[in-house]
Amino acid sequence: MVELPFDTGEIEQLVVRFNAVMAKEQTDIPDLGGNASDDEVAATLQETAGDLSREEIIEEIENMNDDQQDALVALFWIGRGDAEPEEWDATTRLAREQHEGPVSTYLLGEPEVGEFLAEGLDKMLKFGVE
Repeated sequence: MVELPFDTGEIEQLVVRFNAVMAKEQTDIPDLGGNASDDEVAATLQETAGDLSREEIIEEIENMNDDQQDALVALFWIGRGDAEPEEWDATTRLAREQHEGPVSTYLLGEPEVGEFLAEGLDKMLKFGVE
């Protein structure tokens, strides 16, 4: 039986925050067009300097220990279909071997990170984790 180095609830909350960040656009649209009532909706979907969501995710991931970061990448890869739950040990080892730069940067660079982490966690729970 596989033991994850973090609580599954933590990952579920991280997925929600990833999805919120990935739903936002990084580009600023200076002229939103003709209808002022629609401008607020577009502005809500853009990241602003005061938006802490991205920074909170970065801080949370970078404060994880190496085993947790490797497991997070392994969950992502399993969710994406690059590995199977049965290959957990090998996948976490590969994550450690290929670790270059901040894990948060790698994951935030993947548009479907929340979906793949959720899928990876679901697959691991079905496989049987503690």
